[in-house]
Amino acid sequence: MGTESIQSVEQIAAYDHNKLAMILFIISEGTFFVFLIIAYVYFHSVTKTGPTAANSLDLVKTSIFTVLLLASSFTMWRAEKSLRQGRPNGFRNWLIVTIVLGAAFLYDQGKGYFHLYHDNVTMSRNIFGTTFFTLTGFHGFHVLLGLIALCVLLGLTLAGDFKTSHSSAVETVTLYWHFVDWVWVVIFSVIYLWAFL
Repeated sequence: MGTESIQSVEQIAAYDHNKLAMILFIISEGTFFVFLIIAYVYFHSVTKTGPTAANSLDLVKTSIFTVLLLASSFTMWRAEKSLRQGRPNGFRNWLIVTIVLGAAFLYDQGKGYFHLYHDNVTMSRNIFGTTFFTLTGFHGFHVLLGLIALCVLLGLTLAGDFKTSHSSAVETVTLYWHFVDWVWVVIFSVIYLWAFL
């Protein structure tokens, strides 16, 4: 093996295994999201009757909660930065704000589902319902998992962990949270903006 190959292997071995596992997980989940989005786009173009995004969804309300979710990426970045600067109280406070913002988004999604169900827009009603609930539900499930991970970090913080300025767990959860937030940008653009433009 050449010197360059040995250095590459050493760099991979030195890389944080938690972050590497999360990056690989994000790639696999990102691929799954791509296929769900392609399915939604395809079926959206052939759905002509019944409920559609344009006549069933609330663009303004969802836009507000989209801003909240995107703001949670900023607050998560601030939390991680606070930890790096050795400010555990700042880390804790920004983490709490991130959790509240993510929970508000998830609450709105559940409330939106309830209104759609009340208006007889269901998974079995037509292809729009099937693809919409599958795509947004899969994303919502990822937000829920992210909130659980954030709550675990908060619990560890309250228990006195994270006394150093570096934490592989925090960096790994941060990567995941940014992924969940930015996947929503694509989903929101495809489902909501495309329908109303």
